[in-house]
Amino acid sequence: MNSEKAVQMTTFLAGLFAICSGLAIGNLYWAQPLLVQITNGFGLSAASGGLLITATQIGYAIGILFIVPLGDFVRRKRLISIVMALSVIALISCALSPSFIILSLSLFSMGIVTISGQIILPLAGDLSKEEERGHIVGIVSSGITAGILFSRFASGIIAGLWGWRSVYIIAAVLNLIMALVIIYILPEIPRKNKLESYKGLIFSVFTTFKRHKTLFRILLHSGLIFGLVFNIFWTSLTFLLSAAPYNYNTFQIGLVSLAGLTAAVFGIGLGKLQDKGLSVPALGVFIIISIISMIGGYLFPDSILAIVIIAAVFSVAVQGISVLSQARLFALSNEERSRLNTVFVVNNFLFGAVGSALASFLWSQGGWAYVMMGTIFISLMALIVWLSSRNPFYEVDNNI
Repeated sequence: MNSEKAVQMTTFLAGLFAICSGLAIGNLYWAQPLLVQITNGFGLSAASGGLLITATQIGYAIGILFIVPLGDFVRRKRLISIVMALSVIALISCALSPSFIILSLSLFSMGIVTISGQIILPLAGDLSKEEERGHIVGIVSSGITAGILFSRFASGIIAGLWGWRSVYIIAAVLNLIMALVIIYILPEIPRKNKLESYKGLIFSVFTTFKRHKTLFRILLHSGLIFGLVFNIFWTSLTFLLSAAPYNYNTFQIGLVSLAGLTAAVFGIGLGKLQDKGLSVPALGVFIIISIISMIGGYLFPDSILAIVIIAAVFSVAVQGISVLSQARLFALSNEERSRLNTVFVVNNFLFGAVGSALASFLWSQGGWAYVMMGTIFISLMALIVWLSSRNPFYEVDNNI
């Protein structure tokens, strides 16, 4: 760890980390505004589109579990470069897929390797000063959020002009350019620990719960809101906007996704709440905002202005929960950040895979009303978890 301090965390490097992480995570979300266009092209029902998102997220969880923990033991620059190159190959495979099954497998494979952002984020934590770590995590996390939202927006526009396959061709080009930039600019960073065995490394991921008693609550907050509610809301929003009374095309759906960029703007400063020791009470505030947002979605499904405002406010709440949860996570250990991040992200995206499947199920059962009732219920569960914390309104210890 000490040898890494020779690499200075600068604003430029944090910005580079944010862009690279955002592009990597964005690969998971190119398909969301394209679900109707893709399923129509293959002669399938719109509800089948949720399976594409589920396949991508399951692949992502596997990649996080079996590759990201290596960040605690190997040279990160080399690892990041390799997975980014593999992402380019997977994206090309998506663009050329001749059938729905091949596309699903390609997205699954792409999910496994588009993990550079989750190698970079703990690296940013390692290189940051303790009193600035929350802020740096907030910057990189904002890049991740911007990547998610930009990918939705851009894919809608690109698909509207040239079809959904062109989205993955352009994504492959962007990922290739970023891989070359990383190879050229990112300094060589010494490994932190000596790897005794890969089997022992993976086993140590699962024993983090034993070493850190508060990890479960951190994961549950994030999984319920980011994993379930976030994915249910945004996946179902595509179905809502493509049907009456909106009947939006992919370009218009992409424009609506821009509302969530407010989260990226606010997220840059949210990590400072962790640096000031205010993460736990702030989490409660963001969970309550999530509940209010979903109630608004239930009450005003026919107003595009209301939907845009709700999407913007909800995105800020999700960003707050994600940034603060991850900053608290990195405060638990200096030597295990990649493994802790592995647990964090696998948790989120297993919840997310369930959320995407739930979106299709709830939509098929009762449309937008059922979707919103489901998200309200899940948000209330998150609030109960937060209230079960010891003195949640006053607790300021970063490690609890």
